[in-house]
Amino acid sequence: MSGTLANHTRKLGAEFVAVGGDHYWPHAITFEAGVTTISYGDGITHAVSSDWKPGTPFAVFTLNGQELGVKVSRSSTGWRLRWRGIDMVYRVMSPRLFELSQFMPVKQAADTSKQLLCPMPGVITQVLVKEGDTVEAGQPLATVEAMKMENMLKAEKKALVKSIKVEAGQSLAVDEVIMEFE
Repeated sequence: MSGTLANHTRKLGAEFVAVGGDHYWPHAITFEAGVTTISYGDGITHAVSSDWKPGTPFAVFTLNGQELGVKVSRSSTGWRLRWRGIDMVYRVMSPRLFELSQFMPVKQAADTSKQLLCPMPGVITQVLVKEGDTVEAGQPLATVEAMKMENMLKAEKKALVKSIKVEAGQSLAVDEVIMEFE
């Protein structure tokens, strides 16, 4: 198996670890006559062949003699595969890289449930509430102008406006905080 980095082909070893979600599968790969044989540690093997090329969004793989049509797209450091309702991102790495990846901390998503974030780059044209106001679900809070269109931002639930971080006329980036709620 080879990978390409900045138009430089690099040969990889024959042992890999496939990682998908919270699962991983160590395996060895051999190539003979256009057929890739994947062997797992428990004795299971699969013969895989395809004429798929990276960048092509659809691939037909032959797995143990059965044809499978799979949607394929690049996803960060791995590949997103979609087939019959299964939608997973898989990464293939050397055993050493997999071993080291186990020490990487998992970044927790920030809690933005008590904030109104700007959904797109734009300019705040109106702030329709003030600090201390109680807002109801669906109530308009602010207007953002982006690409000559005005977008009304509404409350998702009943809340008390704790602070307003912007003023009318201010330019905002994506995910910039407009206001906070208690």
